[in-house]
Amino acid sequence: QVQLVESGGGLGQPGGSLRLSCAVSGLILDINAMGWYRQAPGKGRELVAVITSGGSTNYAESVKGRFTISRDNAKNTVYLQMNSLKPVDTAVYYCRRYGPPNDYWGQGTQVTVSS
Repeated sequence: QVQLVESGGGLGQPGGSLRLSCAVSGLILDINAMGWYRQAPGKGRELVAVITSGGSTNYAESVKGRFTISRDNAKNTVYLQMNSLKPVDTAVYYCRRYGPPNDYWGQGTQVTVSS
């Protein structure tokens, strides 16, 4: 059974940092691209960052220079380092394992940025 489990969310201060983790079980991580998405209240889900199997990365304009996606294939884990947090970063954050053959999503972790 494939599972993606996010952790590391919580309350962050404006200007502060949080590190999200996505632990993958039931399949090998290093074959496919992985991504982080987020969904703020009343809004659609949006791409935050993606990392390919080769380690290439891409980011939403709103997080460039502040967030860093990385992967540790030995630990079957993907990370999202979030620095210089802003209140607009408040959302539920989801990790995604792209197909083929299938896409998988985690259950999400809440990030709230507030003083």
